[in-house]
Amino acid sequence: MIKAEKYVILYSIRICANPKYPAMEIIEILKYTLPALIVLITAYLLIRTMIKNDGDRRNKEIILQNQKTITPLRLQAYERAILLLERISLDSLILRVNKQGMTSQKLQHEILSAIRAEFEHNLSQQIYMSPQAWEVIKNAKINTVKLINTSATQVKPDSASIEFSTHILERVMEMEKSPTQVAIEFIKLEFNSLF
Repeated sequence: MIKAEKYVILYSIRICANPKYPAMEIIEILKYTLPALIVLITAYLLIRTMIKNDGDRRNKEIILQNQKTITPLRLQAYERAILLLERISLDSLILRVNKQGMTSQKLQHEILSAIRAEFEHNLSQQIYMSPQAWEVIKNAKINTVKLINTSATQVKPDSASIEFSTHILERVMEMEKSPTQVAIEFIKLEFNSLF
């Protein structure tokens, strides 16, 4: 029996050394290629992680730089929006536009022209504001124009501008808040929440 065991062991060694049986050669090849493959995969994962982290860091730097540039512009946009709303408020417009000897029709035309000019002058500010804030500003403008036009129908076109002015201011006083005041409050709230 011992002789049979020796024969099996010798036969196994011969088979492994025999080129007809490439299993041992494959094992020999795997001894060198598996560690190399593991090193390659590890290097790939490390390099990929480094590249991703570097890209993330660069993106954060770009965002930070953009914020440094855009924040002052956004602040200025909110300031200009408040200024726009103050300038198109009806009491301010009447004091600024009304001239002695004007008719109500001429005053209406001048007020509407002033509102249009102020609004067009500040159109670019919407880039730096939220869509909701700009919508509130547009609504304030639209409601102010409606108030002017409906007041104009209540007075004769050739009547004195003071009559038209008085009618507009009475309508504003009847309201809880003027359209521009509602917009100013919204802009201030949004501004405080952002900055």
